[in-house]
Amino acid sequence: MRENAFQKKVTDFLKTQNVWFLKYWAGAYYTKQGVPDILACINGKFHGIELKTDTGNPTKLQLYNIRKIKEAGGEAYILRPKDFETWKAKWFNG
Repeated sequence: MRENAFQKKVTDFLKTQNVWFLKYWAGAYYTKQGVPDILACINGKFHGIELKTDTGNPTKLQLYNIRKIKEAGGEAYILRPKDFETWKAKWFNG
């Protein structure tokens, strides 16, 4: 599954769950590089969600930002299509 198609699947799901989220667009003049693709508040907790294909690899800067979010008490992770159902069960069925 291409990353754009996966992004739509994830954001469509978040909408059905009435989750506040923001799709972060990096690469513009005033935006910070390496920020996770989706910033969300799920069950009162901050989530930084970096979307990757099943074979895509994060950059060092993306891994750094994931680590910093975790150190600050948030949830941050790489989400892949193969892990989508497990992710839903972990954060939305419990």
